[in-house]
Amino acid sequence: MTASLRSLPLPLLVALVVSTLAFLVTVLRRVLLRRQRPVYLLNYSCHLPDVDRQVNLEVCEYFGLKCRRYSDDIADFMRLIYSKSGLGQETFAPPFIFSGRFEKTLAFAVQEAEEGLFAVVGQLLAKADVTPADISVLVVACSMFSPMPSLASMIAHRFKMRPDVRSYSVAGMGCSAGTVGIDTAARSLRARRRPGYALVVVTENTSLNWYFGENKHMLVTNCIFRVGTAAALVTDVPSRRADAKYELVRTLRTHHGADDAAFNAAVQMEDEQGNQGVALTKDLVRVAGAALRRHITALGPRVLPATEMLRYAWRVARACAAGNRKAAAAEVPDFQRAFEHMCIHSGGKAVIDAVARLMGFGPFVVEPARATLHRFGNTSSSLVFYELAYFEAKRRVRAGDRLWMLAFGTGFKACSNVWRALRNCGPDADNPWNGCVHRYPVPPPPPPSKMHKHA
Repeated sequence: MTASLRSLPLPLLVALVVSTLAFLVTVLRRVLLRRQRPVYLLNYSCHLPDVDRQVNLEVCEYFGLKCRRYSDDIADFMRLIYSKSGLGQETFAPPFIFSGRFEKTLAFAVQEAEEGLFAVVGQLLAKADVTPADISVLVVACSMFSPMPSLASMIAHRFKMRPDVRSYSVAGMGCSAGTVGIDTAARSLRARRRPGYALVVVTENTSLNWYFGENKHMLVTNCIFRVGTAAALVTDVPSRRADAKYELVRTLRTHHGADDAAFNAAVQMEDEQGNQGVALTKDLVRVAGAALRRHITALGPRVLPATEMLRYAWRVARACAAGNRKAAAAEVPDFQRAFEHMCIHSGGKAVIDAVARLMGFGPFVVEPARATLHRFGNTSSSLVFYELAYFEAKRRVRAGDRLWMLAFGTGFKACSNVWRALRNCGPDADNPWNGCVHRYPVPPPPPPSKMHKHA
């Protein structure tokens, strides 16, 4: 046996050793994780604002004209960004856009928060058959709005939660806050002696961060960020497994903030005139790709089957043996062998394209992300739940299916939630896609005619 191994070429021997170690680590991790109490996603809800809050290009242009804050050049720039953003004509804007006052105020920010938070929590508790007194852990995340009292306190006050509820108010996490919130809730539940319920509520607030200046990096957020809120109820109560939709298999968080480019890729700041907003740099897509590559390097051995790890190691070894280190570095395992469904980060068209290119995903895999961006825009931390709702509205989820939620956040960070479906999941009565899912996927626009080309 030893002589046979020594006779193997060095690249093949290295690949064999790496694959064996990866397999042993995967088995060991799975054995250890079985000792933890299972955590289930009982149900979730996504906010669907009233139709009078819908915003299209015409509404955006009207607002830009009436507020008298933008020059013609800036208006043309925002119109161009909007046209390339991948957003449709039915996204939702914050209340102050429709007020006629054209001013950002704390009152409008509170109104935006309360409308989304109170609606989804009320819907979720009603359909999950859970009372506010049952909630032992409350996690509320919003990156750019942190009032006093906190958003968690607003929910606890509104729904009269018990005095010993363990609450967490998470800020500054960006679009990753939804997946981070699930991870925080699961860890908090498992740290308790008795099983209980954790309520995770994620939202974003654009009212106070609408940008009225001329910095183009900061104007992009006006064009792509929209209103959205989601609430999820997770539990480790064994008797609720029969009622739950999904079981949380694992979570993974990686932080890449030590790198200057990653840290500065998306920053809340003031411009030279003192106008506050969020700047998205040109480095954002590159940073997201680099962070994703490091993230999946850590995630792969934990979720991929051993056969795919062996295939991946063989492809890398073969490229190295051929002297093509660039091709070896570009190799990525096939994550479609690990998951039936993927809720990938839908923060923007360029980010979706970058993830698809890096991971080798075809149009069908990224369809839910593109559809979510088109219908609801970038809703930040709640976007992965709108994608999950898309899968259910399409009736694609079957018992035993594995589902991957992947989101990026400012800082720069990446977070994954891996779920297993416990039953076939169709759309609930409050699914935000009800009434419009038949229009998706949106067909690509027709190629320009010859007449248009010569115009």
